[in-house]
Amino acid sequence: MKDKYSAVWVSHSSMSDYLKCPRAYFLRNVYRDPKTHHKISLMAPALALGQAVHEVIESLSTLPIEKRFEDSLLVKFDRVWEKVSGKKGGFADADQEETYKSRGREMIKRVLDNPGPLKNKAIKIRQELPYYWLSEEENIILCGKIDWLEYVESTDSVRIVDFKTGKFDEDPDSLQLPIYYLLASHCQNRPVSGVMYWYINRDTEPQVQDLPDLKKSEERVMEIAKRVKLARTLERFVCKSKDGCNACRPLEAIVLGKATFVGLNDFGQDLYVL
Repeated sequence: MKDKYSAVWVSHSSMSDYLKCPRAYFLRNVYRDPKTHHKISLMAPALALGQAVHEVIESLSTLPIEKRFEDSLLVKFDRVWEKVSGKKGGFADADQEETYKSRGREMIKRVLDNPGPLKNKAIKIRQELPYYWLSEEENIILCGKIDWLEYVESTDSVRIVDFKTGKFDEDPDSLQLPIYYLLASHCQNRPVSGVMYWYINRDTEPQVQDLPDLKKSEERVMEIAKRVKLARTLERFVCKSKDGCNACRPLEAIVLGKATFVGLNDFGQDLYVL
């Protein structure tokens, strides 16, 4: 019988963690602080910037088209920034914070000047966290949030738009678009007619990507998901490096009491900065 509480849940971020380092996967996705019983999370300036920009842009999808740009997005950004200001965002000092905040404002301005898909109808998946059974037999669920689903009226289809706030392009072998494609195909009724990355730190419009192959995507994701499930079953999460790696070392610092607690994040996790 299907039981989502005993299932292994996998997402793009959790599988990326596992591929980088099984120990990092454990610390981010399994481990709970014995004192608080909360999961742990590490905040850093680049993450704070991405979080704030995403929150502002994604909030537009719930509004009717004519109301999306009624209120100033820059004012909204300043309001959202308060959540990550100072230590909460992992900033070393006010100058560093101002540098990142200015970058965020530039991104919001770029989107305002070139709204592209943001001025078209959007589809909102009803689940708060979209998920579906990747395999009932293996008891594995695939979940994840898609940044934006643009509705294409002429074909009654949707296009996936993923906003990028970092400086580097997504790896061509990344699982992100295949996973979003699978989620969009299973969690709403319209066909997916396109996928795009929008590097809003530099581009005025999204870059169209090749549509992934649905069957190959499922096979690829399934293969990694089964490895994650096996690690959880065996409770074996070992870093490949003897002294830890860049993925697990910062999280290990939290466990060793070498990080600063700054509060809870939106997911109820204990948030730390180094």
